[in-house]
Amino acid sequence: MLNLSDIKTGKTIIMDDEPYRITWNQFSKTARQGGVMKTKMKNLITGKVVEQTFQGSDRVEEAEIQYRRAQFLYQAGEQFDFMDQESFETFPFTAEQLGDQANYLSEGIDVDIQYFNGKPINIMLPAKMTFRVVQCEPGVKGNTATGATKNATIETGYEIKVPLFINQDDLVVLNTLTGEYVERGK
Repeated sequence: MLNLSDIKTGKTIIMDDEPYRITWNQFSKTARQGGVMKTKMKNLITGKVVEQTFQGSDRVEEAEIQYRRAQFLYQAGEQFDFMDQESFETFPFTAEQLGDQANYLSEGIDVDIQYFNGKPINIMLPAKMTFRVVQCEPGVKGNTATGATKNATIETGYEIKVPLFINQDDLVVLNTLTGEYVERGK
């Protein structure tokens, strides 16, 4: 069981029999009332973000999340199919379950699958991933230091903002948490 001081960003807890990851926390203390921890938590099954306040005597159970490697097989409409690389079992996730992570999936990519109580509940992508630009306006010589951006489409079909010097068929590194351009790929 976790007490108030253990509830921190990155911890995974159980509330209402579902796992939640703490994405933000702020501790405050008043003279009479004692400590209060305000949090924002993401439900790892539904993806919904909720705010929760814990009082000084509250205790929560830490969730046990297991991780296993899986391969993204294909997308069929709103369903994304994966195969566990140990058991070769296949299982689907919906676009709603994956959220923005679906924008970075291309066939054959390896991902970490989060398991809770023996069931796959979500995927974990690397923080940075490299993609090929399949469509964008050509770069213009001299546009390297202005900070201006243009639209580009990567191989998964997702549209991003890139610097003006990026051309079609260039590799770009993206932050999969924010969707932002990081650097030119190698």
